Amino acid sequence: MELRHLRYFVVLAEELHFGRAAQRLGISQPPLSQQIRALEHDLKARLFWRTNRRVELTEAGHALLIEARATLDQAERASAVVAQAQRGQVGELRIGFAPSAPLIAPFTATLLAFRKAAPGVRLVLDDQVSPQQIDALLERRLHIGFIRSPTAPDLPEALAAVELYREPLSVFMSGDHLLARKRVVPLPALAEEPFVFFPRSHGTSLYDQVFALCRKAGFIPRVAQEARANATILGLVSVGLGVSILPASLRGIALANVAVRALAPSGAPTSMWLVHRRHDQSPIAERFVTLAKGKQRLRAPSPPPDRG
Repeated sequence: MELRHLRYFVVLAEELHFGRAAQRLGISQPPLSQQIRALEHDLKARLFWRTNRRVELTEAGHALLIEARATLDQAERASAVVAQAQRGQVGELRIGFAPSAPLIAPFTATLLAFRKAAPGVRLVLDDQVSPQQIDALLERRLHIGFIRSPTAPDLPEALAAVELYREPLSVFMSGDHLLARKRVVPLPALAEEPFVFFPRSHGTSLYDQVFALCRKAGFIPRVAQEARANATILGLVSVGLGVSILPASLRGIALANVAVRALAPSGAPTSMWLVHRRHDQSPIAERFVTLAKGKQRLRAPSPPPDRG
């Protein structure tokens, strides 16, 4: 029994006239009669009573009509779902992201645009550091990653990266810190300051970038307190346990008694990169990447007035 047979049967059951049914189906009457006989043969049941004057459904025909309509409806739904999946409109998209990603416009704008464009897709978001995201992408546990890196990240051949957002690093300190009186803080001025920063084992590119900048300025940061989360670092900074060098967008975490100042030299940008598999067959991932490229902002907007 084929879906084609069920469609012919339903139309004939609705019309109860072979000529009209054949016209609706766009076929001639003899093939319709042949298909109905084939269906009756497969089911080993008479579906219609036929006379020269009329066509009527048998009891078996009435029973089949209910099931045939349900089957055809389900087949149409299945076809629609497959078409939506092929267009990237339904399914699941797993996204990893650096902890600071929700504070930058391209990340949030892309999520909102994708949610509006594909409401049938379930987004699964996972806060992960860069090495975890890269491993998860290679193992197909993630479709998309958002990682931080000052330059194009060194990735396996299977992965590609798109720079979405570039911003400067800034100095974060307590509002009553002496250096908070300056609009721009020279990096060497931090040589004797205690730092609040990520542990080396956290595996962030920011760690390597900040330590490289400080070494170039003639000192190695003295990390007095380690923390794994941006909010924790800023909380410890706010009570005066040390200073920190972080992406400027983290000023978006509103904490009292935290001053944010520009860092000199100013040529110390950090970027957010979207990472994806080069040959991912997922239409959903492809659609997301396309949307993200449309939200690129390779220069950070002017910062709001400093707090502190």
